[in-house]
Amino acid sequence: MITRQEATQRILEAKQEKQLTFREIANDVGMHPVFVTATLLGQGTFHAEQSERLIKMLDLGEDVAIALQQIPSKGSLSAPVPVDPLLYRFHEINQIYGTTIKALIHEMFGDGIMSAIDFTMDIERISDSAGDRVKITYNGKFLPYKRW
Repeated sequence: MITRQEATQRILEAKQEKQLTFREIANDVGMHPVFVTATLLGQGTFHAEQSERLIKMLDLGEDVAIALQQIPSKGSLSAPVPVDPLLYRFHEINQIYGTTIKALIHEMFGDGIMSAIDFTMDIERISDSAGDRVKITYNGKFLPYKRW
């Protein structure tokens, strides 16, 4: 049996060797590219059918399929403040706009949170004459706090 980290390493090596994109892999697996990418990077799980499709596409072993069906330890950042510039920008956005997002959600929905479990995300490239833009959409179920 291999670890999730070892499975991720093998998957990324095969992806590079075959010159595939995450979107192409997701299309073959039959799931959303964000979820597939998160799973391949060790943050989600596949059912047996998706695992088998993936290992067939990437010519990987059954041990990788089994690893992809194991529940991972979620949370992939090794430090509280990420040092990778792209990841740091998301941290910075939360530092600057987190309280604004919280205030507006509470104003619109009441006291509660947005689920990261009942959740989807989309990432789009938007053409712009001043330089292409990244559009990220978070879509999470609102969960009101229980009063008891």
